[in-house]
Amino acid sequence: MYPQPLIAVADVEKTSQWYQTILGLESGHGGREYEQLLFEQHMVLQLHQWQAHDHSHIGAPKRLIGNGVLLWFESNRFDEIVQKLQTHQIEILEGPKYNPNAHHREIWFKDLNGYSLVVASPYGDL
Repeated sequence: MYPQPLIAVADVEKTSQWYQTILGLESGHGGREYEQLLFEQHMVLQLHQWQAHDHSHIGAPKRLIGNGVLLWFESNRFDEIVQKLQTHQIEILEGPKYNPNAHHREIWFKDLNGYSLVVASPYGDL
């Protein structure tokens, strides 16, 4: 079993481009209402337009976005992603820092929709 998180967004195409630019993901579907974002041919994130289709359980766009949810990615491209975050002036919440409990480096930030993300280096990375 593999997780395939889905987040609801107002603009799927703009959000897809943001994730491609910042995290180096690739479009696996494309479209205005739905997108699959891939890393090395594996889907790691789905984007769904808030009002597209009749999915009553996706949520409501007027409520707090992502409360209690972190989109957490492990990447061996940690330094490259940190540089992209700084270059594109992305809102950093915490880090980059070393987490001694997890034995990796991590950086916490917000995407353009307000979702909180964490990118962590592999276990054992100093």
